[in-house]
Amino acid sequence: MSPRPYNLGKRQAQISHGRRQVLDAARGLLAEARSYGDFTVDAVARRAGVARATVYYQFGSKPGLLEAVCDDLALAGGLADLADAFTEADPTVAWRRFVAAFGRFWDADRPAMRRLRALAQLDPEVADVIAAREQRRRHGIDVLLRRLLDESVAREASEGIARRLFALTSFETFDTLAGTEQSLRGVVPEVVEMTEAVLRTAAMPRAST
Repeated sequence: MSPRPYNLGKRQAQISHGRRQVLDAARGLLAEARSYGDFTVDAVARRAGVARATVYYQFGSKPGLLEAVCDDLALAGGLADLADAFTEADPTVAWRRFVAAFGRFWDADRPAMRRLRALAQLDPEVADVIAAREQRRRHGIDVLLRRLLDESVAREASEGIARRLFALTSFETFDTLAGTEQSLRGVVPEVVEMTEAVLRTAAMPRAST
C-alpha cells in the first residue's frame, strides 16, 4: 500500500500546527505592539519561532495573514452564531441576537481588536481587511432593518438609521461603554437599549399617522 495518504495526513497536521503557532503569535503581537512598525511579517515569524517564508507559505501575504487573524477572532468570538439572527422569525429578537453576537465577537480578544483597528488608520493593507469585514456588518444591519421598518419609512431616513445602528454596534462603541471595569459582552444590554431607542424614533412618524 502506498504511504502517500499517511504522509499527507502527517504533513497536514504539521501545517495546522504551524498555522496555529503563527496565528497565536500574530494575535499576541497585535495585543502588545506599541507602535505601527511593531507588527510585521518578520516580527510575527520571530515570535512564532518559524521562518519568514513559512508565514508566507501558510498565508500568502500580510493581508492574507490579517484575514486569517480576523477569521480566528471570529471563530473565538462565536460569530458563527450570527446565523441565528437571520433565521429568527421575530425581527426584534433577531436584532437583539445580532447585537449580542457582535458583543461576543468584539470581546474575543479586546487588545488585538483595538490594535487592528488602530493599525487600519495607518496601514492601507490593514484598512482594506477591516473595511471588508465592516461592510459585512453593515450589510447585516441593512438586511435586518428591512424587517424592522415598514415600507412607509423613506429610503433616506432608513439610510440614516442604518448609519446610526452601524456606529452603535461598532467595536469603538462597545469598547468605550465597557471602560476598564466591564467586558464588552457585558454592555450588550446597554447597546441593545440604545439601538432600540433609535428604532423607536424611526417608528414614531408611523405611529402618529
